[in-house]
Amino acid sequence: MFAATVRDGVCRLARPDTRWLSTGHAGGESRAPAAYNCTVPEGWDRTDLDAYVADRLAAAGFETGGPALLTGVDQRHARRARLGPVEAVATAGVSNPAALPVGGEDADDRRRDGRVGDDPTSHAGTVNVVVGTTRALAPGALPNLLTVAAEAKAATLLELVGIPGTTTDAVVAACDPTGDPARFSGSATPVGGAARACVRDAVTASLHSRHPDGEYEREWGVVTDERAAVSRLDAPGG
Repeated sequence: MFAATVRDGVCRLARPDTRWLSTGHAGGESRAPAAYNCTVPEGWDRTDLDAYVADRLAAAGFETGGPALLTGVDQRHARRARLGPVEAVATAGVSNPAALPVGGEDADDRRRDGRVGDDPTSHAGTVNVVVGTTRALAPGALPNLLTVAAEAKAATLLELVGIPGTTTDAVVAACDPTGDPARFSGSATPVGGAARACVRDAVTASLHSRHPDGEYEREWGVVTDERAAVSRLDAPGG
């Protein structure tokens, strides 16, 4: 699906006239010949993101624009996975976890265990996923592919690391508007099922590339341990 080129810390995933949907900076839906994943240096604190991305692409010799993601993970840890009509590319770092306790263990337990810290000085985290299909997805199926990819990313991280994500994760979904049409992309469809497997395997491989011993540093992060008020949706007059 993607022709991948890595240069000067920037990964270009190229494919002509592709539909993209991005949750990253300046995201949303677009048509472009490529998407990008840019590694930022340690201690990076730029806020002029449009200018920064443009400078990085130009410095790497990439002349065409497109959706761009940012990560603290070196591109040598990027991994791709292919199955059927789907491909996923991932870079995975988990030093800034975003924990969501459901029951039992609380935030204090996680901090005592050293799994969540309070010093947001490291940006070596971020799980970025780009998933694409050669099928031409219906208008609602492209956003659903993004949802399926995010679910697969969260399930993989929960299994391997015990968290559903980090504070800076992003997903880009893509499809070929000239491919065979597909109305749906849910988990039970050929596109959705393949996307789940590709995201799982690409994220797992990227994590193992950085942490072959299975020990994941978690230097700082957040824990959402507040509880919301829950009530029934009673019918009027009920």
